[in-house]
Amino acid sequence: MALFAVSWLGSAQSWQPPADSARCPSKWGAGDQRGAGNHIKPANTLRALKLVKTGETVELGHVLNGSIPLLNNRRFDLHTKRTFMNAGSNRRGSNEELVVSEIGQVGTQFDGFAHQAIGDSLYNCFSIDQAATRNGFQKLGVENVGALITRGVLIDVAALKGVAMLAAGYEITPGDLEQALAKQRMRIEPGDAVIIHTGFGKLWGKDNALYSKSSPGIGPAAAEWLAKKDPLLVGADNPSVEVSPNPDPAVSLPVHQIMLVVHGIHLLENMKLDELAAKGGWEFAFIMQPLKIQGGTGSTVAPVAVH
Repeated sequence: MALFAVSWLGSAQSWQPPADSARCPSKWGAGDQRGAGNHIKPANTLRALKLVKTGETVELGHVLNGSIPLLNNRRFDLHTKRTFMNAGSNRRGSNEELVVSEIGQVGTQFDGFAHQAIGDSLYNCFSIDQAATRNGFQKLGVENVGALITRGVLIDVAALKGVAMLAAGYEITPGDLEQALAKQRMRIEPGDAVIIHTGFGKLWGKDNALYSKSSPGIGPAAAEWLAKKDPLLVGADNPSVEVSPNPDPAVSLPVHQIMLVVHGIHLLENMKLDELAAKGGWEFAFIMQPLKIQGGTGSTVAPVAVH
């Protein structure tokens, strides 16, 4: 039975969410809070580490500072506290900082399952009314995710199209993903971190207004196609992984609902991918751990690819 309803606007695909009864309990079982994170087992970790041949590490996260693109009135303010001189003859000075930020949803960010809902219903049909408190979510908090070490696969859609950067508003289709994988002689395996290179990350810190206004990304059809491959997460070098705004003006970020709420697959946004793409690093060990924010909806992260 299909878990989604689609309609067509010219060549663009729209989406409507399934009923709770069509998606719950999740395939990981009633009450599950980890979703695709259940793939992380010793065998999966060993599979990833066997990909390491040279030890070369490529950072996939952006540096946090006050000039990064910030969506939806989010903020990142760092204030250095005055040096404190400690007691003792060795004149030890201590430096610290105060950070005021939505630390779960700025910079290179990992979306947990409490981040998005369909109405009042989260992943595995946990209710917002039952799970949310003023001090975080009692269910589906990002602290449940843990360390992620898995096989990473980079899908270079920009290279497939022969451009440095996909156009703003371009909707990546299942055909694009299939063709790019075929060109790279790669395939997606269950539990992979699937990373999509659009080239849009070139605008990060250089034209924040354009970066934030509209971006290329996957649409509902590509999201459903990816979900069938059973990945751990899907990431991209754009603000929301998905095409934004959606070609259907009546629909708001449906891929977030498809991945996080319906299928229990994490999203990883605002990645730094140009170096990895330039090196042709299609397959690698992906290593990342979200901050253990009790009841958090996500986490700023600094993922790495190791070859």
